[in-house]
Amino acid sequence: MQPDLTLVADRLAFPEGPIAMPDGSIVLVEIKSGHLSRIRNGRKELVADLGGGPNGAAIGPDGHCYVCNNGGFEWIESRGRTYPGAQPSDYVGGSIQRVNMQTGEVQTLYTHCDDEPLKGPNDIVFDAQGGFWFTDHGKYRSRDRDRTGVFYALPDGSQITEVIFPLEGPNGIGLSKNENEVFVAETPTGHLWAYPISSPGQIDTSKPRRLLKGRPGYFMFDSLAVDANGDVCVATLLDGGITTLSAADAPPAFVPMPDRITTNICFGGADLKTAYITLSSSGQLVSMDWPVGGLPLNFLNQG
Repeated sequence: MQPDLTLVADRLAFPEGPIAMPDGSIVLVEIKSGHLSRIRNGRKELVADLGGGPNGAAIGPDGHCYVCNNGGFEWIESRGRTYPGAQPSDYVGGSIQRVNMQTGEVQTLYTHCDDEPLKGPNDIVFDAQGGFWFTDHGKYRSRDRDRTGVFYALPDGSQITEVIFPLEGPNGIGLSKNENEVFVAETPTGHLWAYPISSPGQIDTSKPRRLLKGRPGYFMFDSLAVDANGDVCVATLLDGGITTLSAADAPPAFVPMPDRITTNICFGGADLKTAYITLSSSGQLVSMDWPVGGLPLNFLNQG
């Protein structure tokens, strides 16, 4: 049974990375057009033209928007839907970009970690100390694909470290309520891992990672958000919807969506109980009431 959805905006160019802003607007990326956009009262405004393939986005401690740019895709159009494909012919690499939300000025902070180029940065989350974790999903080509992992970086462009390697297509990323774990979703496996954190940007290697209890069937995981209970709401591809995985190992739940390529979720509104969901292949941003409020994000004052 489909939930009661409200259409917030349509005709978007493969939307992703939604951020519910304190003023009620929604900032998101449009991967196909390379834009960072703002949806306000149902109308779209251009914040910045980033080029490539802007993917995950988050507000940092300076109020700027930090964007994972995956470098773009070849695009596939089929039956009125849009799908991302392989690495494009004009691909020049992935990057982390910083956007001044007032002026639209764009700075590129990172293109490499040490001597290793970023391949396809995907999703991002800030911790309470002001650093950020991000995944690199990599790119695929006709006969091979990248091996990638998870990174931690500082927002002034001074430090970046590869913290977890390797993973299978890491995508969504989030932090537990007390920030003692980092959650990482793998796309092709449909797994959600929890890694123990020993200090900002450091994994506690004396403890094993744990796999959150999933649900049966064939599906893939995309981006995610954490709710006020500490459970993880993961956008789910192929069967299309939001899977909620329990941080306490309770059975998972699933809310279906009318798009097989449901890519992300964020929380806003009163008590953070409105879920904003990107239905990317159909170019829509929708909202619905959510029974549990979202976990407030660092540096995003919801009033």
